[in-house]
Amino acid sequence: MARCIALDMDCAAICELAAAAMARDSENAHALCRLCAQICELCGDECGKHDMDHCQACAQECRACAAECLRMQAAAV
Repeated sequence: MARCIALDMDCAAICELAAAAMARDSENAHALCRLCAQICELCGDECGKHDMDHCQACAQECRACAAECLRMQAAAV
């Protein structure tokens, strides 16, 4: 579970950073959204390995966030 918790924290931090970059129309928003999607996918994959309901819910939300980040990255091009 240690890796899961670490990835949860990484995911939350990069999501916050990516959202802030998009809000201020940063020239780095595209790259941050791409990185955010990658980290969210890693987090979703790790959380998905655990049978607890909260882990499965986290995995689902991380994967949805990754998809949205990819959509935002495409829009930022």
